[in-house]
Amino acid sequence: MEEAIVVYPTPAIGHLISMVELAKLILTHHPSLTVHILIAPQPYNAGSTAPYIAAVSATTPSITFHNLPNVDLPPTASPNHETLTFELLRLNNPNLHQSLLSISKGYAIHALIMDFFCSHALSVAANLNIPGYYFFTSGAGCLAYFLYLRTMDRSTTKSFKDLDTHLDIPGVPPMPSSDSPKPVLDRDDEAYKCFLECSFSMAKSAGLIVNTFESLEPRVIKAISDGLCVVDGPTPPIFCVGPLTASSNKRDDPASCLRWLDLQPSRSVVFLCFGSLGLFSLDQLKEIAIGLERSGLRFLWVVRNPPTQDHSLAVKAQPEPDLDLLLPGGFLERTKERGLVVKSWAPQVAVLNHESVGGFVTHCGWNSVLEAVCAGVPLVAWPLYAEQRLNRVMLVEEIGIALPMKESESGFVSAAEVEKRVRELMEPESEEGRSIRERILSMKNEAMAALGEGGSSCMALAKLRQSWMQ
Repeated sequence: MEEAIVVYPTPAIGHLISMVELAKLILTHHPSLTVHILIAPQPYNAGSTAPYIAAVSATTPSITFHNLPNVDLPPTASPNHETLTFELLRLNNPNLHQSLLSISKGYAIHALIMDFFCSHALSVAANLNIPGYYFFTSGAGCLAYFLYLRTMDRSTTKSFKDLDTHLDIPGVPPMPSSDSPKPVLDRDDEAYKCFLECSFSMAKSAGLIVNTFESLEPRVIKAISDGLCVVDGPTPPIFCVGPLTASSNKRDDPASCLRWLDLQPSRSVVFLCFGSLGLFSLDQLKEIAIGLERSGLRFLWVVRNPPTQDHSLAVKAQPEPDLDLLLPGGFLERTKERGLVVKSWAPQVAVLNHESVGGFVTHCGWNSVLEAVCAGVPLVAWPLYAEQRLNRVMLVEEIGIALPMKESESGFVSAAEVEKRVRELMEPESEEGRSIRERILSMKNEAMAALGEGGSSCMALAKLRQSWMQ
């Protein structure tokens, strides 16, 4: 019987890409395997996945995609879209069970590798006697937080948003409790309960696969491996196999921003892009524009429509933005010699790897962070949602590859702060910028070494294979 592994991602495009890249990496080292990827329906608009899935299917025949049936989602009072994701994947357990049974008729399934949000799937794997592994698509700092969440939960009856203290998580710099991932700020929210359950579930898995590499987050990886984050039982083995990032995503577009970048000097352009869900208010967009104009720097900026009253994130399909309405009067004309504003989307991997790009203002989504590391582009960290504030703590204080964008208490960032941070990042005489530029170039080299023969991530992948073959 042929050998296979089954991969079960969260349906959002960012999570799917990471898990497909993991599948490709496994196949590179074990080409005799077949990988089956189960695609659950999306509970909200998390970015179209169909073109990406079609492209992978066409180029990697050893990967087979299976679409799980739709399920009816009950209404929820939680303001967090993560609650919908957990609930959708829980309700998909019968479909998951049926799919695993169907695949097992033709293949010997060695492992079910599931996303963080698929915690309810662990019981399905156990019932079928299939080893269940978690693939954590964010960094080890965030993993440490969630493993330690059960300990923090027992230490207080308050919500993290009300604590007004610093959290001491093993291997992570002391961080304000208010920088906790947004879904766990309120312990009375359904999302908090979901993440707490997940903290217990992860500790019962056959192993934790993480999209990071040892020299990027050595202190926190050691803390997890030494059992400091799961204090009331054993910690599963941890396999750091990253950085796993999407391959270059250029589009065949005659007016492409890449053509514009071709005309700019080396390392002169600051790139601003905020992920598939990130949105800014109209006032904030205008403030960014003023800051960029005053900086005098070259810039490439991806702009999307502001959030609606119903949704603070881009969880529904977005109409194309009208830049003349959104940006200050005359801005586009005044900056046309040194700036380019593009609507809604840019080929981020290709942009970051372009010779002209010297800095990246990012929402701190982990895929974007790793893409910047692999390209050797320093960061300004401007978190918007999910675990991104925690990522900022790691990037600024622990890893040293980002400057923080400082917000007011309401979360607003002034034009003066935008101007200050992009200048610090980009100007050659800036001490802060120089230190970060040197550090990220070092991390770029470490990333390549980790994935190379005998590198830490390559060795971790071999150990992962051994663990499921036992």
